[in-house]
Amino acid sequence: MMLSKTSAASLRQTKPGRAGFDRFRLTGWAFASPGLTALAIVLGFPVLYAVALAFSSFTLMRPALAPFAGIDNFVAVLNDAAFWAAAWLTIKYSLITVAGEFLAGLGIALMLNRVVKTRPLYFALLTIPMAMSPVCVALIWRMLLQPNLGIINHMFESWGLPRMDWLGNPTLAFWSMAFIDVWQQMSFVVLILAAGLAALPREPYEAAEMDGARQWQQFWYITLPMLRPVAAIAVVIQLINELRTYDLPYVLTRGGPGTATEVLSFFAYRRAFLGLSINEGSAAALVLLLIVLAMTVVFFAMLERRR
Repeated sequence: MMLSKTSAASLRQTKPGRAGFDRFRLTGWAFASPGLTALAIVLGFPVLYAVALAFSSFTLMRPALAPFAGIDNFVAVLNDAAFWAAAWLTIKYSLITVAGEFLAGLGIALMLNRVVKTRPLYFALLTIPMAMSPVCVALIWRMLLQPNLGIINHMFESWGLPRMDWLGNPTLAFWSMAFIDVWQQMSFVVLILAAGLAALPREPYEAAEMDGARQWQQFWYITLPMLRPVAAIAVVIQLINELRTYDLPYVLTRGGPGTATEVLSFFAYRRAFLGLSINEGSAAALVLLLIVLAMTVVFFAMLERRR
């Protein structure tokens, strides 16, 4: 009887009460508050101010939020054919680049998964494009693709091929920008997928080999299903990055030739700072934010449904 009382007393002492739990939670918030405050200032305030601009009558000639215009700025943007052209171009560009990054990244990750001795060297080389600023990447590739003095056209001429106006032709400009984006962002996908492949258990593969499964069958029925959560994270992160891409079209083509590479982010910039309609540019940027959130929610919902 004495032992049971002692045990009950010790359990009551070790089990945290409401006050202890509150102190533990408040301590966590206290440690997190500096970082959360910095995020609120750096991210939260600009977003809230952009939302206010989108519903205001703010102009550079009369920089005041009031009187608020309601949804007039959104109506003006949505009635613009250039907005829908930029929206379709953004979706097409994002799907092409994300698919290219994932397929190329998966192939390279699978090859690196078989390398043992020189794997750190390959990973070090792969991180170089990812570590470079997109502006630097765009400037380097703009010099390489220069129609008269660029090394790409010089190589084409040495092979007996004609010169190409990579950034002056509407079709070539779009695909050139997509290729440069895939070249830079592919390294991130490789690193994520390589980490996921390294963490996969070996038991399913050993059982499949004993059953006589071939390499492609192991890849299709074992590797891909187990790699799905990691692949989903990589795809969602890259999809968000591509939907809001701005650096490459600004430096490479300025949205041209014409509007061949004018994505939504550059459309919002052009409407706000070149068209001097800050409120309509903010409305376009807010629409882009809603598109990103909607596509992210739909993608995760599809992923959860397949589990």
